Amino acid sequence: MSEESDKEKLVEGTLLSHLLELRERLMRAVIAIVVLFIPAAFYSNPIFDFLAKPLSAQLPKGSSLIATGVMTTFTTPLKLSFMVALFAAMPYVLYQLWGFVAPGLYRHEKRFAVPLLVSSIALFYVGVAFAYFLVFPMMFSFFVATTPHGVQMMTDINSYMDFALTMFLAFGVAFEVPVAVVLLVLTGLVKVEKLTEWRGYVVIGIFIVAAILTPPDALSQCMMAIPMWILYEGGIIFARAMTRGRKKDDEPEDETPKDGGTA
Repeated sequence: MSEESDKEKLVEGTLLSHLLELRERLMRAVIAIVVLFIPAAFYSNPIFDFLAKPLSAQLPKGSSLIATGVMTTFTTPLKLSFMVALFAAMPYVLYQLWGFVAPGLYRHEKRFAVPLLVSSIALFYVGVAFAYFLVFPMMFSFFVATTPHGVQMMTDINSYMDFALTMFLAFGVAFEVPVAVVLLVLTGLVKVEKLTEWRGYVVIGIFIVAAILTPPDALSQCMMAIPMWILYEGGIIFARAMTRGRKKDDEPEDETPKDGGTA
């Protein structure tokens, strides 16, 4: 009975220590977001001007974004400041998450996890930048050009912010396709050969997903679907290279001496 009680106390102590560590790391992540939120809130209006620039540049002369709510001019830039702080603090937040999970991983799992974590963060940021600098100007130019005669395009700032953040999230997640492909292969759920065989079905699925996530126009759909397709092919290439490297590492070394003698 004493051994069982000792084991129970050990388990409880270990669980409690993990919970305390998790709380500490969550607090660090929250503090980082708050620290970044303060300067972002101070410059909330310039930040919103930067966010609205792709649309403002396409609007006809004399047109501008509008605010339909009484407090919208205050709450919208403030909400945007929080999202900017969260966006900027995300690498540190994921680092804290990694610090909590890493001790429970094997050495070979850590070797693959670190590059995948770093690449997933970088690809998400690349997806957001792709949406802002390439997709938004072309998409808003198309929307303004197709505005019916006699209709003045007047977009509410809150609606625009929600739309822009949704598109950022959609393109950021869409650019994670190579990471998803590599994870599927490394975990053994899918073989590289199957991914190449399913290429046609995957391309159809990519265009369907792009049609759901983007506005209902062919331009936006293609601007998301084509990069996803290219990233899918890149993920297959990386997954094939990584599996080859892992097979070489798993091969047992030849212990036979080179001089032909016995070991």
